[in-house]
Amino acid sequence: MENQTALRARFARRLSELYGREVPAYTTLVDVSHEVNRRVLDRDGTAAERLGSIGRVSAERHGAIRVGTPRELAQVTRIFGALGMRPAGFYDLRDAYPQPIPVISTAFRPLDRDELAANPFRVFTSMLVPQDRRFFTPDLQARLTNFLGARQLFPDELLVLADRASAYGGLDSVDADRFLDLAAASFALSADPVDRAWYSALERVSGVAADIGGVTTTHINHLTPRVLDIDDLYRRMQARGIAMIDEIQGPPRWHGPDVLLRQTSFRALAEPRTFRNPDGALSQGELRVRFGEVEARGIALTPAGRALYDDLVAEVDKLLAESPGTPRQEIAARVWAAGLPDTELELAIRGLAFFTYRPARGPVPPLDLPTLLREGWLIPEPIVYEDFLPRSAAGIFASNLGDRGEMDASQGGAPRDMAWLSAAISCEIVTPEDVYAAQSAASLASFRRTQE
Repeated sequence: MENQTALRARFARRLSELYGREVPAYTTLVDVSHEVNRRVLDRDGTAAERLGSIGRVSAERHGAIRVGTPRELAQVTRIFGALGMRPAGFYDLRDAYPQPIPVISTAFRPLDRDELAANPFRVFTSMLVPQDRRFFTPDLQARLTNFLGARQLFPDELLVLADRASAYGGLDSVDADRFLDLAAASFALSADPVDRAWYSALERVSGVAADIGGVTTTHINHLTPRVLDIDDLYRRMQARGIAMIDEIQGPPRWHGPDVLLRQTSFRALAEPRTFRNPDGALSQGELRVRFGEVEARGIALTPAGRALYDDLVAEVDKLLAESPGTPRQEIAARVWAAGLPDTELELAIRGLAFFTYRPARGPVPPLDLPTLLREGWLIPEPIVYEDFLPRSAAGIFASNLGDRGEMDASQGGAPRDMAWLSAAISCEIVTPEDVYAAQSAASLASFRRTQE
């Protein structure tokens, strides 16, 4: 029996090999990531592994896929459920800055820290919202709904095997091989001709809408390695002649602790595709929809820390509007230095980030947590942020879209939230902050038991 952890690790490797064949620049990105990580490890020693061992960081990937309907997303839930991955977080990109995208998203990942350490694989999964009148007219919605309803992204055999793996915690070797073959093939870029007129109609709304609803299959949109110094990687990729997006998304580089998530990517590459013209004839063309993303992860923030983060981002936007032309990084670093604690200890004392705790010495007096931390009785160990930032995702999407599309802001949107999406896919979507809070609470409870 091959358990879900082993299945997940094999699937992540299969996708990486597949994407490397389809997008050779991804292989370059992985090679440069490993090079940067080795340099950081040589420079910083064990401190480089504070937010994850080098083995984990090197193996870490997050993928991204896009689907069109709740039915398709429910099938994705079954496939990733077979790999021990659960939906976490709700992201609405329809109002995102700098470019609204007509999708809502969740991310599939292991929830348990040990499972993440064994194989930290995630898949950010977006779903179209054709009912949103800001993007889709009633006629376009009807046409899109009919198109999506007629396609089958995943073979029935794959779904049966996925359910079997979820029920039994894994698959025997024959079924495991078959499951992985079918799953990898389902996310490969199809050679089927693309209806040029239909794709163009959706592209006028959004390049993402066209990538989801303008083709008969889905595919890996990007696969993302993790790097310990994303600024160094950005420079090294440019030195190799690979065009990167204009800036790194997320928090700035500064002298204090890394928090949440920083991301960047190389620009979407022109890929040859076969098109079917209105007269039925086939012709060759190209599409730019897939890119190579890379990420650097920091400490997970509590709701109070996230509120402070959002305030700092708003302050950066305000100052940037007042000083156009000034690099965002320069402004953001100043704002961060003025508004965010510059030590992990202060983040812990102020309850702005999630940590586990271990005693520095004992017996520990019965004091409140901030006092125990301030006086050095407990040592905080950071919990890594395992999730995503909607603004960063939208920023990378927008940086890789050739046309920003059309949107009628005067029209009403279609209400969507985590509860709606959970019901639509018949699977509870967890709130990431609840997962981090439970990990932190369990750490404190374990410590207190040792004091009894």
